Amino acid sequence: MKKARIAYQEVEERYIKALEDKGLIFDEPHAHEGERQALLASLKEKGVAFRNGGASLSSGHLSRACVECTGVDGSETFSTTFACHRDCYFCFNRNQPDYERFFREGCPWEEGLDRCASENETLAAVGLTGGEPLLNLDDSIRFLEEAHRRFPDAHLRMYTSGDLLTEEGAARLADAHLDEIRFSVKDDDPASMQEKVLAAIHLAKRYIPSVMVEMPVIPGAEDHMKGLLRAFDEAGVDGINLLEFCFPFCNWDEFERRGFKLKCPPFEVMYDYGYSGGLAVSGSEVLILKLMDWALDEGLSLGLHYCSLENKHRSEIRQKNERARGLHPCLTVDEDTFFLQAGKAFGQDVEPAKRELERAGCVDVMQDAEEESITFPLAYMDDVMRASHEDGTPLEPQIAYFVYETDEESGYFIDVAIRDA
Repeated sequence: MKKARIAYQEVEERYIKALEDKGLIFDEPHAHEGERQALLASLKEKGVAFRNGGASLSSGHLSRACVECTGVDGSETFSTTFACHRDCYFCFNRNQPDYERFFREGCPWEEGLDRCASENETLAAVGLTGGEPLLNLDDSIRFLEEAHRRFPDAHLRMYTSGDLLTEEGAARLADAHLDEIRFSVKDDDPASMQEKVLAAIHLAKRYIPSVMVEMPVIPGAEDHMKGLLRAFDEAGVDGINLLEFCFPFCNWDEFERRGFKLKCPPFEVMYDYGYSGGLAVSGSEVLILKLMDWALDEGLSLGLHYCSLENKHRSEIRQKNERARGLHPCLTVDEDTFFLQAGKAFGQDVEPAKRELERAGCVDVMQDAEEESITFPLAYMDDVMRASHEDGTPLEPQIAYFVYETDEESGYFIDVAIRDA
């Protein structure tokens, strides 16, 4: 078991070392953990809902799209263009494939909707982001109308800075079946721009059924964020999505200049995630928890939702592993993390574990001679934990985490982590 644990740990260490060699700076492991745990306890006492194993926290209004993001029917987000009149140093789009081409030529959203319709006829939520969708309102209207035609029951939402929203535009978006508009407010915008987005929020409320704010929370912005939360509450927004601030593998000099460090360890479970957000910045999560705690004490009425980077990853993992639910008798989907899980014993524990599993009637096991391991259903974990070696030494079975991957020919399982049972 120790040999296997070291092997997994070395993957994480190599990953961090490779990034440090490129100049990135990680914070101390588990920095802020004491304060984090205290804030989580306070929020739980105040009735905040802990979703997806605590990767998502919510109080009050929660967008249907946020529920469906990790739901069975799922949510998909598209862009008509990566072009934008803003130039945010933390923009995720630069970390996406074909960024330069999609910036110049627009995105092939029709192909995306075709693919999505062929894979999931019951898609529950569809998002339109950018770039800035309002740079070409006609394209955005075409997208919304086509998305509504293909998925008539889906919740349609759109992300925008709000800079370009007009009365005519808001009316056309409503006619195109837009259910929700999310204003992407930036903490470091000058006051004049933030006043402009507040005006756009008031305008949108006259036309769009649900008006939300979504923004990353940048360490050091506590006082300013409190002012913004009060302003959003007074404007009557339904809720705010507080996003964990992330480094999207570009513009590190801008992050370093501001004194930011990256969260360590970078992921709860090491895996090659496809989400373009990158790596979480240390201190963002704790500030979000403090703001939620403060907002509840202040009695603000807007909905509060903390969407961590980990929550984005759990959405991705659910989409992958939902396809494999029930596919292998050893593997079950964990309903918090959405990883496939099984029990696993290593080395000298294999034979006594195997004997105990046979006694318990377990017929579904996977034995790997090269790894010196045996994998078994979690339902038999208690049986294996009761077993021991001849000298009375207990076994040390682990919970193994798996992801279901596919290629052009087939599907297959990969194990990505082990944890103490």
